[in-house]
Amino acid sequence: MGLTLILAEKPSQAQAYAESFGKFSKKDGYIILNPSNDIITWGFGHLIELASPEEYKDEWKKWNMKELPIIPQTFKFKVGQGKSKQFNIIKRLLKEADQIVIATDSDREGENIARSIISQAKAGNKEIKRLWINSLEADEIQKGFSNLRDGKDFYSSYVEAQTRQISDWLVGINLSRMYTLSLQKKGISEGVFSVGRVQTPTLYMIYTRQKEIENFVPEPFFEMQATVTAENGVFKAKYNKKFPTKKDLQDLIKKHQLLASNPGMISTVEMKRVSQPSPLLFSLSDLQSLINKKYKVSPSDTLKHVQSLYEAKLVSYPRSDCRHITDSGFRYLLERIDEYQGVLNYTIEQPNTSKRKRYVNGSKVQEHYAVIPTKKVPTQKDLGKLTSIQKEIYFTILKRTMAMFETDYKYDETTITVDVKGLPFTSKGRTILDKGWRKLEYSYSKKPDKEESTELPLVQKNESVEADLSTSEGFTSPPKAYTEGTLITAMKTCGKELENAEEKEILKATEGIGTEATRANVLETLKKQHYIEIQKNNVTVTQKGAILCQAVGNTLLSSPEMTAKWETYLKKIKKEEGTQQAFLDNIQKFIHHTLESSTKVIESRDWSTHTTSLNQTKQVIGKCPVCGQTIVDKGKFYGCSGYSNGCTFTLPKRYIGKLLSEATIKKLLITKETPLLKGFKKKNGQTFSAALLLTEDYKLTFKPFSN
Repeated sequence: MGLTLILAEKPSQAQAYAESFGKFSKKDGYIILNPSNDIITWGFGHLIELASPEEYKDEWKKWNMKELPIIPQTFKFKVGQGKSKQFNIIKRLLKEADQIVIATDSDREGENIARSIISQAKAGNKEIKRLWINSLEADEIQKGFSNLRDGKDFYSSYVEAQTRQISDWLVGINLSRMYTLSLQKKGISEGVFSVGRVQTPTLYMIYTRQKEIENFVPEPFFEMQATVTAENGVFKAKYNKKFPTKKDLQDLIKKHQLLASNPGMISTVEMKRVSQPSPLLFSLSDLQSLINKKYKVSPSDTLKHVQSLYEAKLVSYPRSDCRHITDSGFRYLLERIDEYQGVLNYTIEQPNTSKRKRYVNGSKVQEHYAVIPTKKVPTQKDLGKLTSIQKEIYFTILKRTMAMFETDYKYDETTITVDVKGLPFTSKGRTILDKGWRKLEYSYSKKPDKEESTELPLVQKNESVEADLSTSEGFTSPPKAYTEGTLITAMKTCGKELENAEEKEILKATEGIGTEATRANVLETLKKQHYIEIQKNNVTVTQKGAILCQAVGNTLLSSPEMTAKWETYLKKIKKEEGTQQAFLDNIQKFIHHTLESSTKVIESRDWSTHTTSLNQTKQVIGKCPVCGQTIVDKGKFYGCSGYSNGCTFTLPKRYIGKLLSEATIKKLLITKETPLLKGFKKKNGQTFSAALLLTEDYKLTFKPFSN
């Protein structure tokens, strides 16, 4: 069959593949499998990226309204900065190979990463197969290699992902320049206003909620309660109507001649037995939302932790939007149920081993099944290698999965209605019969179980009782601020967020904003652009974010529904029911329309409350290496004073977890590099030392280590 080249997404993935084959030898940038001599190589995320505007035309380098819109005839791709060495290794290996196996992450972006490399290397004429797996366990990898799929079946996923990539580039390049230059013209010096097809509607959704909260005026209401004394005990009951004024309530009291204490009668006693199955299994967004609520961890960090658990072979593929599993997934879970219980130190007394469609439904599994534990049952040593939050997330996934085998949560719900002089007062109580899966759900939670049974005394219909009345005043509540967790849900449901998404199961029919894999990244982008801040886990819009929202208000760019329609069409491209050209034509029309309409909106609006006084001095830090004008302190970053002339050079105040001093920035501007600096932070919290370098194309990076 000739030489097979396996293209992985990153080194750790390639290593897992190699280990599953047994014998192998490592080379510079690739691995040779023994005895087949097949080769595994890898990228580093996006090796190939879209060319920048100036690489098409010199005139497009400078930010100039007259040059908009920037729409190339054909789109150019290039090898990313500092990635040429690995690309050239892959290119050589691709040319030598007879067959290529795409073994990047099993999703749209993984397909895009691999196909972009193959296209750039001009190796698309080779036979292409696809590895499609849900786990990095050795037996799952080998099963995948034994059942390679035809690469043609996944080509449309590449077209979909590339279409998304190009459309984001077009919207970002054109509208960021337009909004930045238009707002600068009105005297607003907040730096670059980055605009995106997904990020801006998301920001506007947060802004709208924040304005609702700010403009909310609490309205008073008045209620009436009764303390009811029956033969077998005392209970509270409520008249289920709220009154806007105290007078309205007093008029009712007078009309029915109610006293402080009144005779009453039990008019109805209704009892309903409720049997509630455990929640559906986790998709990524459901997991992100719960972990944010429970531990205040950002969705982005949750994804990083789950990715680590995936690479440790403990959980299935994380970027899944599915909440069901296949028959084979159910089978292996069932086979290991005792071992999983051992890890949890928990025993399911009466396991429900039936294959219920609520959880097991192959027809609902498209690319990946729900996020569940793998066949690898962790030892204490394995668990000891995890950070505390990784362990919490693993146990959360394991408990949700095991809950599927627990009994239903069962309770009797009793509703008593008391007639007091012709007015109905009701009381509801819950008698828990079997905590079922809730024992598992809460037995390892940091917070105690809040679900308490409200016991009601035994009463009979037509029984005479005594009702002592009281009134109270309350106020209407404003909408809740978004947390990062509820925002992930709101993006998925396109703003139609409901607190109890599980029971309503509203997520089924909507496409939402962004994709399962990108939503967390969108929120991180909004933070980096200084559009939003997180305060006590609530998401708030900054002044800069509010300015942009005022500028995009009442345009299509502020519409989450429009973005959801775009996402829906992108899915059609994958199904080969739509084309890249049709989508990009639509995006171009949108850009033309927005350029015309938004400049008029900005021009006509009064921005005086946001403008900075021209006499206000800003501290000069140094000279701009791009255009020679001054670099000034812009609050949260350092930037060129020549924004109005289109220079967008900036340097961050914080880089990879380290606060950069003014002295460090000054040295960087003069010498283009710094000495060794302490205090940079890895994702796992560990600190390290490194020197910074300002590259020839004015990008900040780490200086390569040399002896």
